[in-house]
Amino acid sequence: MSYVALYRKWRPDRFDVVKGQDAIVKTLKNQILTGRIGHAYLFCGTRGTGKTSVAKIFAKAVNCESPENGNPCGKCASCRAISEEADMNVREIDAASNNGVDTIRDIRDDVAYSPTNGRYKVYIIDEVHMLSQGAFNALLKTLEEPPEYVIFIFATTEAHKIPVTILSRCQRYDFKRISVNTIVERLKELMAGEEIQAEDKALTYIARQSDGALRDAISLFDQCNAFYYKEVLTYEKALTVLGAVDTSVFSELVRDILSSDLKAALHLMDEVVLQGKELSQFIIDLTWYLRNLLLLNSSEHEGMEEVIDVSSENLERLQEEADLLSQETIMRYIRIFSELSGDLRYSSQKRVLIDIALIKLCRPRMESDYSSVTERVRVLEEEIDKLTAAFNEIRLDPGKAESLVLEPRKDTVSYQVEEVPLPETIEENILFASKKRTEIVSHLTNMMRHMLNGAVWSSDDGKQLLIVPKTEELAGYLNNEVYSTSLSAAIEQVVGAKVEFEIRSPFIEKDKKKNYEELSTISGIDMEIEEEE
Repeated sequence: MSYVALYRKWRPDRFDVVKGQDAIVKTLKNQILTGRIGHAYLFCGTRGTGKTSVAKIFAKAVNCESPENGNPCGKCASCRAISEEADMNVREIDAASNNGVDTIRDIRDDVAYSPTNGRYKVYIIDEVHMLSQGAFNALLKTLEEPPEYVIFIFATTEAHKIPVTILSRCQRYDFKRISVNTIVERLKELMAGEEIQAEDKALTYIARQSDGALRDAISLFDQCNAFYYKEVLTYEKALTVLGAVDTSVFSELVRDILSSDLKAALHLMDEVVLQGKELSQFIIDLTWYLRNLLLLNSSEHEGMEEVIDVSSENLERLQEEADLLSQETIMRYIRIFSELSGDLRYSSQKRVLIDIALIKLCRPRMESDYSSVTERVRVLEEEIDKLTAAFNEIRLDPGKAESLVLEPRKDTVSYQVEEVPLPETIEENILFASKKRTEIVSHLTNMMRHMLNGAVWSSDDGKQLLIVPKTEELAGYLNNEVYSTSLSAAIEQVVGAKVEFEIRSPFIEKDKKKNYEELSTISGIDMEIEEEE
């Protein structure tokens, strides 16, 4: 006998064997036990969740000569005939290839005759959403007033495409995705029956790759077993067969991106491509890895093994990496890779799109949205911290030098400086805001305090507050709507009134700079901004 695929060989033939659909199974069994059987059922859900299998079991159960607690016996003539697809009372139709009016007309003509054996005629129409509008119209009258011996079972992955007139005449059952643990348990049953050996870690990975579809998981398991026939299926072997990568690669790539090492990130992608990995799956797995980092970053360490489904050893490594990233940074990475995953589905140049995404991540200044600005500020803060640490290491030995002479660098750029004096009259609220700048800044985030440190608070017309950061780049950051709104709210909270202000760059042109006079010359207070530790 020719080889039978595992998903066909292990297809459930009793309700009790169906996995992950307990509520639906219990409802259908109760209907059979009490005789309250409907005339039309609609089974909805993603692929591989048991819709067609449950429909066939139901067709057997309603015609079984000696049912056992709502389950078909599997031994009577009716059960055997349905299993062998030789029973004329049960018809299975694929609407994807038989979607015309003629198919429905044949059913309508056949419905007029009572079953030759058994109690019910059962029509299972798979992918029913593929029927044409004319076919649905032809089916409507029969579905509305069917003979008492007729049962329709419709299966579909896209219930929204079915006309409301059909939906309203059916009992609808939504098949949910099957959990990873349930899929692993079923795979272990297959292992015992087929005498196959596999690591739990490999089974868990296969279950996760199936995306809640048990049939897909069994097919992947069959594929891995065929490649490593009569060998123990390990996690590494499963990765090889399915074209996936180990999480250590994701860790290395995330660290390259975090350090803005574009060259290393692109080199790592070269290695992934040379190993023959499927790029779309690589990005999906990477996004899932980032999801785990975000969960660890957003919650307590204890009890997270079950939530993110990793071992305690891997959890410690993930926690170490999660501590290096902020939630905003991880969410930006997830957003970019999620968008990339959708684009790869229809692209013939997947590597190009991945390289562009890596450039965006390593060079955040190429984007202007809020998350990119946040990332640019993070990089800027790291550079400031490095410079501060280097400066603190400088020590002057009084015994070796009597004086320290600082000379300008030869490559220092000279600017034409234009002095801008304060106007003669300045509104009271502007002066008050300048006096209270330390209190105003205390209401802002530490990131904004960094950007406002050393800024000049001035005015050139006396009617609005003028805030001039140290650099043109910082002025660009602060002019972002999110930052300017926060600053406006902080000023209004302290002053007690709305104060018009403008964030202005100190540079007019590349070689021309305006030097604005501090309002401190009038208010007479120290304007240094203290940063929180």
